Amino acid sequence: MTKQEASDRYSIPIWLLDEYESWGLCQEVKKVMGSWQYDDSDLERLSMIMTLHDVGFTNSEVETYMRLLLEGDHTKEQRMQMLTRKREHALDEIHFREAQLARLDYLRHSILPVKPGASDKRK
Repeated sequence: MTKQEASDRYSIPIWLLDEYESWGLCQEVKKVMGSWQYDDSDLERLSMIMTLHDVGFTNSEVETYMRLLLEGDHTKEQRMQMLTRKREHALDEIHFREAQLARLDYLRHSILPVKPGASDKRK
């Protein structure tokens, strides 16, 4: 499957395919007649890369994670540490946003206090 076909069929941005190729992680990819050919294992790795990007990994972190993944099972602990750090960061962000919401609600309620027995229609 060519780069354009992989991009179209699986909604993978071309920039991500370019990045993947530049890392040299596409061991199974072969250049045929000037265009890259992707197989199922490449598409599985690309799916992992997209997931890592979606959860907030930087390009550098994605590359590090993928290199560790390709090295094999002896890197599980390092990969788990990376995922744990990212999870902790996401939880910190959630808690920060929850505190922001609480402060916003306080400000909203201080402007228009709800009368006893009335439902709050300001949501």
